[in-house]
Amino acid sequence: MSLKKSSPYIIAEIGQAHEGSLGILYSYINAIAQTGVDAVKFQLHIAEAESSEHEPFRVQFSLEDNTRFDYWKRMGFSLEQWKGIKRHCDSLGLDFICSPFSNLAVDWLEEIGIKCYKIGSGEVNNFLILEKIAQTGKPVILSSGMSSYAELDQTVDFLKERQVNFSILQCTTAYPTMPEHYGLNVINELKERYKIAVGFSDHSARIETCIAATALGASILEFHVVFDRQLFGPDAKASLTIAETKDLVLAVKNVATAISNPIDKNNNSNFSELKQIFEKSLAVNKKLPKNHIITFDDLEAKKPKGFGIDALRFQEVIGKVLIRDLDQWDFLNEGDLL
Repeated sequence: MSLKKSSPYIIAEIGQAHEGSLGILYSYINAIAQTGVDAVKFQLHIAEAESSEHEPFRVQFSLEDNTRFDYWKRMGFSLEQWKGIKRHCDSLGLDFICSPFSNLAVDWLEEIGIKCYKIGSGEVNNFLILEKIAQTGKPVILSSGMSSYAELDQTVDFLKERQVNFSILQCTTAYPTMPEHYGLNVINELKERYKIAVGFSDHSARIETCIAATALGASILEFHVVFDRQLFGPDAKASLTIAETKDLVLAVKNVATAISNPIDKNNNSNFSELKQIFEKSLAVNKKLPKNHIITFDDLEAKKPKGFGIDALRFQEVIGKVLIRDLDQWDFLNEGDLL
């Protein structure tokens, strides 16, 4: 797929933070483009195709919508508006990734020109939409938030049968997610179980979560962004701010660079000059006369190395006899000893 090749691949999700305003959505895209992420993610909701007036609210947050169906209608954009959104992302160098919630939304995304589909946790076992997406031949990123391994096995088999290029994100469907529910251990479990690229979808509103996921081998990171966590909306409290996103991008790229550049602890040749400065030579800590027998209590270690016997050899000089007088703090050399 012609997505960016960053590792980890970083996806900032706007989700529903735009509150149905095209202007606010564009403002988010502009801000996200300054953070260094690879992709911006959206949700394409077409109310009539995916919902009904019988759908209950997950969180009763809306002050203007009587039903969840009304909310989806208010949050939607037209096909032409979505095409403009995609063009704007392209112009800013951001990959456009989207979660469809209906087969009609997949048709729209194909017309818009999407390169990669995101499957939300609630759609993992919606084989109708998975079949529709599989027919496009596009790669898929799958969130595992509400799925057991038995359910994931079914979906993985379904996608493999259709030769879909897919990856899986460990995800906990809780807003915000508390540390005891991050499930960082699942990253490695998913890698071992399915032998595919695995990532982490975060709802903790903390930057350390994705940093830890990177250290544990996540190759894709996804998280919600919001201008301020005090803003209205169901995901605001589970989102990172724009400033936090900048910090996160820098942190995970540094961690990824460290992981991809392992050091050889047996090779310390790069530190030879520093070792000369920081390591020490033996000296005497008091004025000592000729014929004095050196004891442990006579010795000190002083910088730099190379002006006296190496400090690590102190045991070799204990019990030896001075052949000349030494002043306090003089370095102790082989020629001073019998």
